[in-house]
Amino acid sequence: MVDALAAAAGVGLGITIGLAVSAGSTGSLGAAGGIATALGRLTGLLAAYAMVVVVLLVARVPPLERAIGQDRLVAWHRRLGPWPLYLLLAHAVLITVGYSPRAHDGVLHQFGQLLLTYPGVLAATAGALLLFAAGVSSYRLARRRMAYETWWSVHLYTYLALFLSFSHQIHTGASFVGHPLARAWWTALWAGTLAVVVAARIGLPVWRSLRHRIRVVGVISEGPGVASILLRGRRLDRLPVAGGQFFQWRFLRRGLWWQAHPYSLSAAPAGDLLRITVKDLGDHSAGLTRLAAGTPVAIEGPYGTFTADAAERDRALLVGAGVGVAPILALLHELPAATDVTVLLRASSHADLVLREEVADEVARRGGRLVELVGPRRRVRLDAAAVRELVPDVRRRDVYLCGPDPLSRQLATSLRRAGVPERHIHVESFAF
Repeated sequence: MVDALAAAAGVGLGITIGLAVSAGSTGSLGAAGGIATALGRLTGLLAAYAMVVVVLLVARVPPLERAIGQDRLVAWHRRLGPWPLYLLLAHAVLITVGYSPRAHDGVLHQFGQLLLTYPGVLAATAGALLLFAAGVSSYRLARRRMAYETWWSVHLYTYLALFLSFSHQIHTGASFVGHPLARAWWTALWAGTLAVVVAARIGLPVWRSLRHRIRVVGVISEGPGVASILLRGRRLDRLPVAGGQFFQWRFLRRGLWWQAHPYSLSAAPAGDLLRITVKDLGDHSAGLTRLAAGTPVAIEGPYGTFTADAAERDRALLVGAGVGVAPILALLHELPAATDVTVLLRASSHADLVLREEVADEVARRGGRLVELVGPRRRVRLDAAAVRELVPDVRRRDVYLCGPDPLSRQLATSLRRAGVPERHIHVESFAF
């Protein structure tokens, strides 16, 4: 699947470069500012194509999610995300520099002329600013200081920015004006991207929500700031979900209906029942503790490859920290009975050991081993040496870990240093 995606992306990139090359000529390159203009057109097309790829990576297309996993797709999205912004900036600078000699004008004055007199440039500039806002909000430092709701709202404007960019290119781009075949291909590429996004992000979730009609059954306190939400729906046996996966949940009540948040199942699906366990981390999660029975719920998903199917060995180490124990418990329910299981729970205090009794019961039923690491990080370390001491045969196990993002990254590094191959380290992360 990854090779096929890379090949398709490479073909599209080649066609995009071909469009830019075909728009130029020897004469235009030799004219004043010709090379800068040609490079400006190329960077503009590459920026647009990169935006299509970046959007498709997080369009939550079910086949991609199942084959690759959202974690990897989001990682690729973040890695590629800055490049459209760099290319957009290069496009603006190069086009301005290229046009200035032809108009016998200064660069700054020429930029003003392009902005105010050329059709579509002002709208495209507004779109670029929206993209830069989304890009800046995605940097780790900004995400730490930003509520999920704010980040989500800013990213919605990305779609408006893409529309403005497409309109500018298709109507004024030298590769498309007077080139109906190129125009048709570019339109099909963007229309296809729009269709995929609408189908995966709107169509499928609406259909599943209407089909399964999930509603809140009740709310159970699990400890300080932690609660489990019990849900019931119809035909849930036809919902392609496994323990360890998560949904984007939208609770249809005042103050919550307009935003969706990711929560893992905290128990394997059973009959017509589902359960999630959430920690009070903000306005949305705090509001869930006050949900009334009967509240309708819209779902998007399931997502993630944090499932029993990912295991390649008959031994597993499951590590859960904080509310990250929720998917660990659901996964524990579905691992094959013959799997040799060790579960490691990490918390700052005993009160923070979420779902501890359920985990202990399930581990005991399976004849596994439960390790509880309680205390501050400076005292209870989880470096490579500690991992090898706690689990001497860790190199022979599939390892699943879920918890706060910094802890998961640090532990994944420790596991690699302890000799666990990358392909046997399975991480679930909801960091936005």
